[in-house]
Amino acid sequence: MLPSSRPETGREPWPEQPSSGPPAPRAGGDDGRSERGGPRRARRDGESGRRPAGDPGDGHDQDVEEVPPVEVRRTLALAVAGFAVLLGMGLVLAAQTSGPGHRLPFTAVIFGVQALSVLTWTMAFRPPALMTVAGVGAVAAIVADTVAVRSDPARLMPLVQVLLVGLVAAVVGQFVRRVDRAQVLESLRGTVLIVAGVVAFPTMIVLTRIPMGTQVITVCLAAAGVALAVARITDAFAAWPRLAPQVPRGAAGVVGGAMIGTMVSALLGSYLVTPFTPTRAAIMGLVAAVVAVLADLAVGFAEAGREMAGEPTAGWAIQHIQGPLTGLALAAPAAYALCKLVL
Repeated sequence: MLPSSRPETGREPWPEQPSSGPPAPRAGGDDGRSERGGPRRARRDGESGRRPAGDPGDGHDQDVEEVPPVEVRRTLALAVAGFAVLLGMGLVLAAQTSGPGHRLPFTAVIFGVQALSVLTWTMAFRPPALMTVAGVGAVAAIVADTVAVRSDPARLMPLVQVLLVGLVAAVVGQFVRRVDRAQVLESLRGTVLIVAGVVAFPTMIVLTRIPMGTQVITVCLAAAGVALAVARITDAFAAWPRLAPQVPRGAAGVVGGAMIGTMVSALLGSYLVTPFTPTRAAIMGLVAAVVAVLADLAVGFAEAGREMAGEPTAGWAIQHIQGPLTGLALAAPAAYALCKLVL
């Protein structure tokens, strides 16, 4: 009908709005919104109504680029295993030379290992006030050796006192310069390891001064050295399953090293006199071996973390000998504790 035409007779004109009754409901509900709830998101030009599969908005994470695992260098792993064997055998054989009034050779060997440890750990962790921490470590090593030889009776408490004084001196020395204060808390772990590690080695001097202590060193240090060597040799040929892509270590080496170290300690216990038995020697060897291999593994993870963080790393040799040094350093106080608890 044209706008100018008149309505037909008998019919009501078309109302502009309904005169009565509720308005027709919309498809979305009374408030005029869609049944989905909430306003629709405005689309950009060219954006389709549906998101493609794998879109980040659907909750699917984007593909993360996989980092290739670090290559296991067989020659290097075998070299570290050889170093662990030599270090463990050297400490065990040097302990056999110790006796009443004749402890200087063993003390000299311990101090040589301490000096190597201070150099290695200081260059690896690079704490603030590096020379101060290294000097405190060297002084703590000398004092700890002297206390271990001359304390009467032979006990561990004087070494604990040297440890506490050394830690306080190292931390205070780092607070002297303002440039070093901000990094003290970050480097506290390395400072503790440097001072505690050099104080841990003289524990073996104290062991040689108590009954059955030298035999305990033989059992525990032999188990720890064998465990470290077997773990590294296994990694050289079968680093599987990998514990982390950035660390060239495998679980088979860690478990196998601890098991073979325990077996060696049980074999030694069958040849030692009472109160040693194969069972007691196996328990002591198991604890020492587990402590050593886990400490070695922790050093590997710490070194990988520093490399990933972009921190400066130590030289090639220092990176790889700090693992056996740390493992045997922690095995020494473990041997003292086992001597008191098991025998």
